[in-house]
Amino acid sequence: MSRNKTQPIIEVLPYAKRWAALSLLCMAQFIVIMDTSIIGVALPAIKTDLGYSQTGLQWIFNAYVIVFGGFLLLGGRLSDLFGSRKVFMWGFAILTSASLLAGLAWSEAVLNTGRALQGLGAAFIAPAALTLVLTKFTDPKELNKALGFWGAAAAAGGSAGVFFGGAITQWLSWEWVFLINIPLGLIVLALSPGLLLKGATRKGKVDVLGAILATAALILMVYAIVSAEGAGWLSVQTLGLLALAVALFIVFLIVQKNKKEPLVPLSIFKVPNLSGGNLVMGLLAGAWIPLWFFLNLYLQQVLNYSAFHSGLALLPMTFAIMILMGGVVGKVVARFGFKASLIAGFISLTASLVLFSTVPVDGTFMVNVLPASLLGALGMSLAYIPGTIASMSGAKPEETGLASGLVNTSYQIGSALGLAIIVAIVSAQTDMAQGGTVEVGLLNDGFRTAFKSAAVVSGLGALIAVFSIKTFK
Repeated sequence: MSRNKTQPIIEVLPYAKRWAALSLLCMAQFIVIMDTSIIGVALPAIKTDLGYSQTGLQWIFNAYVIVFGGFLLLGGRLSDLFGSRKVFMWGFAILTSASLLAGLAWSEAVLNTGRALQGLGAAFIAPAALTLVLTKFTDPKELNKALGFWGAAAAAGGSAGVFFGGAITQWLSWEWVFLINIPLGLIVLALSPGLLLKGATRKGKVDVLGAILATAALILMVYAIVSAEGAGWLSVQTLGLLALAVALFIVFLIVQKNKKEPLVPLSIFKVPNLSGGNLVMGLLAGAWIPLWFFLNLYLQQVLNYSAFHSGLALLPMTFAIMILMGGVVGKVVARFGFKASLIAGFISLTASLVLFSTVPVDGTFMVNVLPASLLGALGMSLAYIPGTIASMSGAKPEETGLASGLVNTSYQIGSALGLAIIVAIVSAQTDMAQGGTVEVGLLNDGFRTAFKSAAVVSGLGALIAVFSIKTFK
């Protein structure tokens, strides 16, 4: 009886500040996801100033998402061991410092290093922040509402980053797409001690080896794909790097199987829908990120939009995703189920990419950009939240943290590999890897090929969703 009487006392402080804390955590989620997309419109300016090749530009994106995805599970583990608030603040300290390095970058290598360190900070922030959200809300109705705001913050960060990146690049300089994180990070660090509880801690070991093996395997695989056009797909370098990546992944699996406290207990993959859900989330990212990446380049390098006008052209997509994820998708899932919504999302995204694959050199915003971008926003919104639900639908309560980490990891890995493969395909068609000037017609053909390739990825996601995702009654 005494335990029941004291329980409400323990929950008073979290409930008293739960909505203010949620606002701070949504701001953190917004920043982490914004950092993925804010660099998109700035890519041409960065290319000019730092001498990137056309294919090398993807490393400004991949350096972030590879480290982000590779260390997400480690971030979740550290959060369990040392407390969510502490790891959350560690992450923002790293992200803020790395943003300063990226903003002051004087070479390609320095910028890529800054972006990688930003990814490390984000990998600590994301799982700790989600844990803090889940522990602040114990009432199911309030929790669902809180998670709706959380999802909308992620969607808004990804889409709004494109607009903010355009405005910042146009009116300030590309350096400020990184430097903007410094005041935002300092605000989060200042408010965290007063709004966030320390969180529970427990004894245990950190599987640093597992995190290093997984990340090294991913980096080698992406680098092999990116450099294959120059070295040759059947060259010793390409095949050797791919073989080494596979070997490291096998070692990772062996380590996970034999460790008492592994980073990823392999038994988790017996959970219904987890494997299929993670696969479709990886394919969703592998289709969506190339759409965003190449649409930015099409607007600026083919249609000759300025950085600001390029971001402005994608603003309707931003608002559409915020509205759909903020209130519409939840009702659709409640009415039709997560599987039907997921499949409909992939079909809409595939249709959007097919439309983009027909863009002409003399395209217009109203005819060639707006309809397809809105359809893509619908597809992404319908697929993202149901895909996350599907991935976690069969997990036990004690497995939800790990399942959530795996979903985020799959999405980031799908982003990196999908973009690397499609850039390699486009490079083979346009010789972008040579770094020279490419005739605009040929460049546009390459972008059309990118959209077609992403449509294939999205279509594959729809098929896998049909046959591998199960519904529960």
